[in-house]
Amino acid sequence: MSEISIEKVTKNFGNVEVIREFTGIIHNREFVSLLGPSGCGKTTMLRMIAGFEKPTSGEIRIGDKVVSSAKIFVPPERRGIGMVFQSYAVWPHMTVFENVAYPLKIAKFSKTEIKARVEKILDAVHLEEYAKRMPSQLSGGQQQRVALGRALVSEPKLLLLDEPLSNLDAKLRESMRFEIKDIQRNFGITVVYVTHDQGEAMAMSDHIYVLNGGIIQQVAAPSEIYRNPANQFVADFVGKVNFFKGKVSEGKIKLSGLGQSIPYHGPYTGRVVVAIRPENIILSQDDSVSAPAGVLEGTLLSMFYLGDINDCRLDINGKILRVIAESGSFDTLREGQKIMAGLKEFLVYEDA
Repeated sequence: MSEISIEKVTKNFGNVEVIREFTGIIHNREFVSLLGPSGCGKTTMLRMIAGFEKPTSGEIRIGDKVVSSAKIFVPPERRGIGMVFQSYAVWPHMTVFENVAYPLKIAKFSKTEIKARVEKILDAVHLEEYAKRMPSQLSGGQQQRVALGRALVSEPKLLLLDEPLSNLDAKLRESMRFEIKDIQRNFGITVVYVTHDQGEAMAMSDHIYVLNGGIIQQVAAPSEIYRNPANQFVADFVGKVNFFKGKVSEGKIKLSGLGQSIPYHGPYTGRVVVAIRPENIILSQDDSVSAPAGVLEGTLLSMFYLGDINDCRLDINGKILRVIAESGSFDTLREGQKIMAGLKEFLVYEDA
């Protein structure tokens, strides 16, 4: 059982509060990401789960065992975890086999058991044919697999990963996401994954904890985080978004500076902020176009053809509206023309 229970955990470094009353439960066999910008406290929280940092206050349980509290502190080596860091940290003087076998050798497993376990792990991380190679003979992605195999060979029920893909190129990062997720499913382990990359978190996670300034902003499944962000920070950090200020009046939101309105019958009154995802906009050259959430009129300022999409900018009375249009529109639209932007949906927040 590797459920993690975190109760009102706070961490201060001197007078600086890095984590403020973090509370949550990470269930057995769940893949959870701690997501947020640099300096938000996500790595510090992971290090407290691992036992490399002591909480200033609060309690952490792994399974039914208290590992951190005011009176109890269990060191990392006794928490039954595997950990993979941002740096590969593979031993340069050891072969792939020896690197992965190292934790078992320290634990004094028999040679027969070590061979069986290492071969099983190397197969799982697709390194079986590289067992005799030195790290200097491997690519960055292969070295990261060595680090992952070394963390898994002791068969931990809990795996902690601290931005393990940030040193890889974009294409390799993308493929490694799915490999890590497959390994997690196949081994039936609980994973806590730290990242500032919302794409990684969205692709792999069962639930995401979004952090900012050491404070949890939202905890939810990826789809809920994206479709219903709890506040403007989450909406801005997870995905692309346009923000416009406005005022609710007579069933409409009058958008400040745009000189245009969109229909609104929600709970907010007075001053608000409207959040519009660029992919929730349909461009049309037809003046009579209608859309579920209203229509804005602007001038097509620029287009950027990216193969699978057409990344557009509209000028609406001096304000810029970003639109992610289907790629074929690049051949039919022209810069400088009048364009109608049909809104499929938008989000509204109270203007603080």
